[in-house]
Amino acid sequence: MAPRGFWKGYLKLSLVTCPVAMLPAISGAEKIRFHTLNRATGNRVEGIYVDTETDKTVESEDQARGYEREPGSYVVLDDDELQAVALESNRTIDIDTFVPADSVGWIWYDTPHFLLPDDPVGEEAFAVIREAMAATGTVGLSRVVLHRRERPVMLEPRGRGIVLWTLHYSDELRRPEGYFDDIDAKADADLVTLVGRLIDRRTRDWDTALVHDPLQENLKKLIASKKKRGRPKRSASREPAAEAPTNVVNIMDALKKSLAAETKRGGRAK
Repeated sequence: MAPRGFWKGYLKLSLVTCPVAMLPAISGAEKIRFHTLNRATGNRVEGIYVDTETDKTVESEDQARGYEREPGSYVVLDDDELQAVALESNRTIDIDTFVPADSVGWIWYDTPHFLLPDDPVGEEAFAVIREAMAATGTVGLSRVVLHRRERPVMLEPRGRGIVLWTLHYSDELRRPEGYFDDIDAKADADLVTLVGRLIDRRTRDWDTALVHDPLQENLKKLIASKKKRGRPKRSASREPAAEAPTNVVNIMDALKKSLAAETKRGGRAK
């Protein structure tokens, strides 16, 4: 059974509407998290807001959000004012535009969510919208309020469901073109061939184990050892630090040595 959605509302296309639920496709539940403690007492430390001028604590009911128009001068906005200018996308994902699925570049993608029907009665409408996008090779664009902020979103058909990606705003992005314009080096064909052979020997089928987080495993071992009140042992398998590369490198020789090392490790021959 799928977990309950953190967002519930409606998916709308023209006059077709169906109730949907949204779940985050990314979870940090398995990550080890730390609390800040008072080392002397072992008690947790509580964060508080303090007035920078009076040094007095500011309670939550007295806190407000402000925009700094000039140093030290703010325009204060309360929740009612912010709510008044918010767009009506709190509970409805109204698809108003479709674009070719391959026309949205990777740099616009932010966070994925799973979108699924929230009522058996609405499943048919959900399936029709999903299959129509898949058949036409398009994705839908809309807006929705998540975590009190309106975000542009893209709806992508995926299997029996829809993946909803929040997208970056255009003013959030730095275009890659300006960063790469000064890279003028030409790739030697022979060197490309050697690197291709090296890539081939290191190529394998995708597996989620390839992106596991070794730090989490090390932290679990460290915490387990601390629970036993023993001093944690240093890992004997840690490899020595690699020597710093020199500025002058014979790429051809380095590649040949790399290929020879791969062969000794049992890499595939080409």
